[in-house]
Amino acid sequence: MKIVCIGGGPAGLYFGLLMKKLDPAHDITVVERNKPYDTFGWGVVFSDATMDNMRIWDPETADEIQAAFNHWDDIELRFKGRTIRSGGHGFVGIGRKKLLNILQARCESLGVNLVFETEAESDESYPDADLVIASDGIFSRIRSKYEDVFKPDIVVRPNRYIWLGTNKLYDAFTFDFVKTEHGWFQAHIYKFDDQTTTFIVECPEHVWLAHGLDKADQEQSIAFCERLFADNLKGARLMTNARHLRGSAWLNFQRVVCEQWWLRNAHGAHVVLMGDAVHTAHFAIGSGTKLAVEDAIELARQFQQLGHSPDRIPEVLAAYQEARRIETLRLQNAAWNAMEWFEVCGERYCDQFEPEQFMYSMLTRSQRISHENLRLRDKTSLEDYERWFADQAGVAPVNDQAAPPPMFTPLTVRGVTLKNRIVVSPMAQYSAQDGVAGDYHLAHLGARAMGGAGLVFAEMTSVSADGRITPGCPGLYQPEHTEAFRRIADWIHTRTDAKFGIQIGHAGAKGSTRVAWEGIDLPLASGNWPLISASPQQYLEGLSQRSREMTRADMDDVTSQFVASTRAAAEAGADWLELHCAHGYLLSSFISPLTNQRGDEYGGSLEGRMRYPLEVFRAVRAAWPADKPISVRISAHDWVQGGTLPADAVEIARAFKAAGADLIDCSSGQVSKKEAPVYGRMFQTPFADRIRQEAGISTIAVGAISEADHVNSILAAGRADLCAIARPHLANPAWTLMEAARIGYAQINWPPQYRSAKAQMEANIQREKAAIAAGR
Repeated sequence: MKIVCIGGGPAGLYFGLLMKKLDPAHDITVVERNKPYDTFGWGVVFSDATMDNMRIWDPETADEIQAAFNHWDDIELRFKGRTIRSGGHGFVGIGRKKLLNILQARCESLGVNLVFETEAESDESYPDADLVIASDGIFSRIRSKYEDVFKPDIVVRPNRYIWLGTNKLYDAFTFDFVKTEHGWFQAHIYKFDDQTTTFIVECPEHVWLAHGLDKADQEQSIAFCERLFADNLKGARLMTNARHLRGSAWLNFQRVVCEQWWLRNAHGAHVVLMGDAVHTAHFAIGSGTKLAVEDAIELARQFQQLGHSPDRIPEVLAAYQEARRIETLRLQNAAWNAMEWFEVCGERYCDQFEPEQFMYSMLTRSQRISHENLRLRDKTSLEDYERWFADQAGVAPVNDQAAPPPMFTPLTVRGVTLKNRIVVSPMAQYSAQDGVAGDYHLAHLGARAMGGAGLVFAEMTSVSADGRITPGCPGLYQPEHTEAFRRIADWIHTRTDAKFGIQIGHAGAKGSTRVAWEGIDLPLASGNWPLISASPQQYLEGLSQRSREMTRADMDDVTSQFVASTRAAAEAGADWLELHCAHGYLLSSFISPLTNQRGDEYGGSLEGRMRYPLEVFRAVRAAWPADKPISVRISAHDWVQGGTLPADAVEIARAFKAAGADLIDCSSGQVSKKEAPVYGRMFQTPFADRIRQEAGISTIAVGAISEADHVNSILAAGRADLCAIARPHLANPAWTLMEAARIGYAQINWPPQYRSAKAQMEANIQREKAAIAAGR
């Protein structure tokens, strides 16, 4: 094949040498704008996994790169006058110039044709090529030329950064945070050779503007950064590479994702994007070069497997795109999380967190490093942090005693203390008879209370018969309902040390439907009751009953129903109350602009839409005992254009906090069937995190939290105060006890009737771990 690589970065060079190794008969040319051995830029970071791949594909290159690497295990944080270290992270760094020089020399030794000082204007400049590799960087001309085919999604991020260097050498990947009168700056610092360190300075746009850095030239910007980080630099100077076309200015990071990665041009050549031209990863996790090298490896692998001749190119490129898309998106998601953390840390974490928790939050920012992964990396540091966290929770260990993991620390809200941070989430069971929670509910909720959770919620409990979702939903609007819940509360309080919570709500336009296993959200075949909501609507278009708009008299009636149910919950002995204002139910229908089209004072702006839910909450809070907590469940994101967004959720939370709410239960969606959620593990936790920091109220994280590791990571990072576990608790009532055994926490109390199983379960889990470690 005749192959032309446009752009002499890591992707083009490495792919060129790999293909030349596969078949020396390939005619391969790499075209580069710079002079031979005259590339610019500072250090880049690799992972051990990438190096392992490179050793397989070209040991000679890998050995030479390895010899030039600077390796470090520690991450160091400089923050609020403190310096904290965490070890075991295993980074390797190399100068970009050194890396490219190694790849250039290797290409020459294999017979790859390197063309320097040449600006490749177009793929069509090489009409006789079979394959053109467009590795021409983030501002790729070829990607722009075929934009309608490649369909790039380019997002310009708000922070400003300047990529500098210094001759001061550091023995750890160092993060330095400095507060000014206008806000926070942070530096990302790592050594990449025996003389030089990368020193990236970053800040939010508004801070950059407030300091006048938009008007500063290169020298003034460097002088500013030297003054800002003088305590760190200790007299060392900062440098920029003046010849680097883009490295000397303050930049905005651009996230690039392409829908299509390859095409066939007018001359019949196949053109494929690679490296930054097709995807970018933020420097917060240092993965741009990693992605580029692994692109080259994967494309070479596909040619090796499917055949490296011109007629195989379409099949190879299709397989390459499919293979790389998944891995790239995974890494880009992690990089996005890390990038967002640095973008918001000044306003969200820097002022609120102590250095210990700030360090933990920073280490876990991408969600790729979890609590137990930190234990593997640096057991001593993590245990020190667990002791700090436990001390904040009022359970400081004695002497050198191990601290409980965060999930097993208590939490006190008003006059109620939960023994741990695990909540059995309200989960509809559709098993009540005429609103009465019967034997099924006693068995269901009692089992989960015995299973170790700190707080067990009954499912959404309706404030009226017409407020039920289905005929199988429980209620608190008749005396027999109160007695039924008193029976459950008494059982839980007598036989366990869990607390019992009741969530009250009104189904609104989503009521009068069948139980889930007979057709979720479908209207009853008969016996329907009238529906009300903020505005007339059909939840399922063309299928659901149509609700009517509530009048002021309706509002008064429903408010009195919520108050009566609140008093009934207190009489029944519930420890905790939650007001359901999410998922498109009645109070949610007022909050979301998708379901509230009212023209009176209860519609329009968010303030207007919040008016009635706040009226209900204030009445409920006044009727509920002052020494008991109330949480409010909200939909923090409607996942529909024009609906509630996370920024709105912060304002919603602030309003409920001002009215007396103790916690916000941060769910999302289920307001409209047009929703398009982005699912993933812990996918709703960012809402709890943002609301907790920006609204200044405690939060409950929910959604795809399925392991103790998830819970401990969320709590330890300060992203939420409680974690509500739903489906895992359906599968295993003793989920909390099981997860304690899984992470080796033996100090948790089991019900006396079950204690004979505790040691056996713990031993079985340890044997399983040992077998896995031994490869059996």
